[in-house]
This record gives sequence, structure tokens and C-alpha cells, in this order.
Amino acid sequence: MEYGEYIKFKKGVQLIMNNTMPMATTVRHNKITSSLFGNIFNLAKNNEVYTLQEQCALVHWGYRDKNELTYLIDIDDIEDMAEFKDFTIYELDYVQPDFVLFKDNKYATDSRDLRTAGQPDLIVEVWSKGNTKNYRALLQNLYAASDITEFWQVEQNSNTVKCSMGTIDLPKQSLKNILRTQKGLEFDLRYLAI
Repeated sequence: MEYGEYIKFKKGVQLIMNNTMPMATTVRHNKITSSLFGNIFNLAKNNEVYTLQEQCALVHWGYRDKNELTYLIDIDDIEDMAEFKDFTIYELDYVQPDFVLFKDNKYATDSRDLRTAGQPDLIVEVWSKGNTKNYRALLQNLYAASDITEFWQVEQNSNTVKCSMGTIDLPKQSLKNILRTQKGLEFDLRYLAI
């Protein structure tokens, strides 16, 4: 990262698909993302799950600025894992979801643990006012390209959690209840219900 880019980050800018966008996190946004991790802390501590939180890079195939089809990486499709981890992973475009969880689905990280590849079990985006319609559509399409990734969308001014698995819409959930993934992981965020 060049000095000019660093200054932008200092002033509250987030890198999204290799483009800078104003950060729009609120206290509620941060409570939701922190609580998601807090709910599975013991699983993470025991290495039963691998998680990423904001500012961590989830790489994917394709480049948005070249109007290419973008999709999450199937680890089983990688022929030379050493080459991928040492070189290819750094050349890939990436996103920075609010919360990512790998439990059963495979993943790979680069040698410095800066970038992660794979199709997560769960991705959560807590939408902020600064998220444009185009940006939301971009992420929705990227995550929907994986039929083994559950995707939760949380609006900050609502208790509704919109859920999908690939292109299939799942029943909506509510912060007023314990949230459950399709694979049975539970997240109790009821104290954040409005």
C-alpha cells in the first residue's frame, strides 16, 4: 500500500473490491459483527471454525472492473496449492465481508494469513447507509455464485435478517430470536433487537 492510500484509510475509507469507499459503520454495526464472533468464540478457540471479520480479504475469481463474472473459489479446483498460496492469491481481487465463517467448507490462506480463499459456510453483511445499490448487488451476486455458502443480510434499522444459500432464498430470521444457520450453528443476538 502506498502512502497516499494509507492516508485515505486513516480518514475512514474501506477497500472494497480494490476500490476505496467511505466507511459507514455505526455502533450498532460493530455490536452486531462483534456479537457474531462472540457467539462462536469457543469454537474458534478450539479450531473448530475459522472466521474473518471486517478488513480481512476474501479473494475470488474475476475482476469487477473488467466486467468479468466473479465467483468464490472452490478449493478443490486448485491444482497446485503451493503456487496458489505463494503467488496466485496475491493477484486476485477480493472483498471484505463483515463476518465470514468456515466450518465444514474448505479454505486456504496465503503464507502470511492476509488473504483467504474458499466458499465460506456463512457470510454476513451488515448493510450501512453508505452501501450503494450497485455495491449490494455486486456482493449479492458474488456470494450467490456459491451454492454451499449461506448469506445473511442485516439492515441496521431492522430486526430482519434476509437469508439465502446460493440463489435460493431461505426463510427470513429475526434478531428477536436465536439465529440458526442451515448447518445448525446458533447466534444469540436477541439483546440487539430494536
